[in-house]
Formats: sequence, C-alpha cells, structure tokens
Amino acid sequence: MADIRPCQLLYLFYAVAFCGICIGHINGQRTQVLWTQAKLNHRPTTLSSSDITRVLSHTDLNQMWQRDLRPLLVPRYPNSAGSLSVQQHIKSTLGSLTAGWAVQEDRFESHTPYGPMTFNNIIATLNPSTQRRLVLACHYDSKYYPPQWDGREFLGATDSAVPCAMMLELARALDQELKTQEDSNPKLSLQLIFFDGEEALFQWTSTDSLYGSRHLAQKMENTAHPPGAKDTNELHAIDLFVLLDLIGGPSPRFGNQFPNTARWLTRMQNIERRLHNLGQLKDHPNDIQYFWPGIPVGPVQDDHMPFLNRGVRILHLIPTPFPSVWHSFDDTEQNLDRSAIENLNKILQVFVLEYLNMKPQVENPQNAP
Repeated sequence: MADIRPCQLLYLFYAVAFCGICIGHINGQRTQVLWTQAKLNHRPTTLSSSDITRVLSHTDLNQMWQRDLRPLLVPRYPNSAGSLSVQQHIKSTLGSLTAGWAVQEDRFESHTPYGPMTFNNIIATLNPSTQRRLVLACHYDSKYYPPQWDGREFLGATDSAVPCAMMLELARALDQELKTQEDSNPKLSLQLIFFDGEEALFQWTSTDSLYGSRHLAQKMENTAHPPGAKDTNELHAIDLFVLLDLIGGPSPRFGNQFPNTARWLTRMQNIERRLHNLGQLKDHPNDIQYFWPGIPVGPVQDDHMPFLNRGVRILHLIPTPFPSVWHSFDDTEQNLDRSAIENLNKILQVFVLEYLNMKPQVENPQNAP
C-alpha cells in the first residue's frame, strides 16, 4: 500500500463508453436501457430482522480464525513458498463449497527490480454466464523485506490476510444462499478476486506495484463479455468493485473517496446501524461508527486504480487513518481487533446478500417464522 496521493478520475471515459444509452421516452417512444447501465439504477433488497439473524448464525469468527486467517499469516511475497501455500488454500477452500464457484488463475510473468517474476491472480465467479457482477477483491501477497534488513518476517495481518480470510468466510457462511443465487437473480452474480503483487518489491512506482491488478484489468478490458460481444467486455460487467484492504485494526473509519459510489458507503452505514440495533455487533457502543459517507478522504494508490482508470465504479474499504502497524513487523495476529473483524464480516455479508437481492435459506421451512 503506497502513501496517499492524488489521482485523476476518468469520468469522461466512463461516459463515452456507455454513450447512446437513453432512459425514458424520446419522440414519444420508450427507449430500452442496455444491461451495462443497470448498475446505475440498481436497488438492493432489505432483509428483515429475522432474515438477518438467521443468515448471521452461519458465520463463526473462531472457525474463520483457525481455518482461514492463521494459514494466511505466513510470509507470502510473490514466488515464495508461503505464496504457493496461500494460493492452494484459497483454491481448495472455494472448491470445497457447494455453491459451484468457477475458479480461474491468471498466471503471468512481469519484470521487477529483481528480474522476471511469476504472479498469479485468483478469480472465483458464481454463474460466469450472468451479465453483471458484484466484485469483492483483496490482495493476498505480503510485502517483501530482505532478511538482512531486520531479520524478522513481515506477516501483513491487516495487509491483507484479514480481508482474504473475510472473503473466504463470507463464501463459506453464505454457501447455501449463493448456491441458489442463479435462480434468485439470473442477471447478477458475485465474483471474488484475490490479487497477487499489490505491494512494491523494492520501492513504490508505477511499474513496481499493483502487478496483479494492472495485468487483470487489462486482460478483462480485452475479454469480450458476454462471449462474442463486439462492444462490451468484462469490465462493463462489473456493477461495483469493492476493494478491502488494511482491515483488522481497532475502531476503523471508512470515509468517502468516490462520490459516484457514496450511496453504497451509506448502505454500509445503514447496515451497521441495523445490526447494532439488533445486538449483532460485538463491543460496538453507541459512539462507535465505522462508515462515514459524509467525510471525504483523499484517494489511495491500491489495486482498484487500474480499474478506476478504466471507468469501473469503486467502493474502497480502507480505513483512514491506516492502522498504526501499517508496513511494520508489528502487523501480526496479536495486534488484531477481533471484535472489529467480526463486526465488519457481518456487515459485509448482509451487504452482499442485499445487493444480490437474495433471501437467506430457511433450513426447515415447516418451522420457519
């Protein structure tokens, strides 16, 4: 993760990319809204209190900690043994679920300050044939520190083992709901992206950083969607790109980076309040609030940038300020805030279900309220 710095939002590209699309009536005739514009007017469902209680009963922080987080807390810079282990863990976890994830690997070679290196993004998609996708993304690599610098290993708990574990836990906790997702909304699905090579290997520059996201954004731009399409690609399929990073510290505050997705940050704020009122959030007194859509914050160089610069709508869930352990050897399990992680995990799960317009599965319909 690089220091905060300004960036240019290419709204012009976004407008041109979807030009010629009209909503309403022209010359007395009703016009058709193309599927690429559906994201602009998407309306999520709102789960009832009983639905929320039922779905959140499937998540288990203690199990997530043991089965997902700890296997990720190893040095996992690109090409390392830890990286290969983490990749296998992500793939095997998703492959063990019943929802039917289509897991792809985006393996490529790129020049680095240490010579050519191989990177590998992991992309898991439910129902790849759907037109539109809600994307959750994080990076699984850890920052490389040469051993002679300190002699300690950088584990990157917040950066970004916790976001990866949260995404895996979400897929597991919502497995039954996601299994029926195709019938619930055949035009909209969920995609999980685990990026490799977010961190600079030597010093942050435009070429020594964001290896995985730069490669995948370009690849998606060059891949027709739906297959055989002439004018639309996989980037057009992304309704909303939700990037998780630096999560796991105490009392995180998420501000508003992009006005065109502020309503989704407001949605997160609304879910936080609802879960608080239901007593679903742990160690979350009335004066605690994670989401602050009314507070603008400066943009940050992160894995969303190659997508943002191609017109994709971004919701960047990264706390301001960064955790105090950022890029230090103290970014470890011992310095994580378990309550904040559990609470954010629950908020994210409800957000996904509501965005996809899904209802929790009732385990025993005869006894359902």
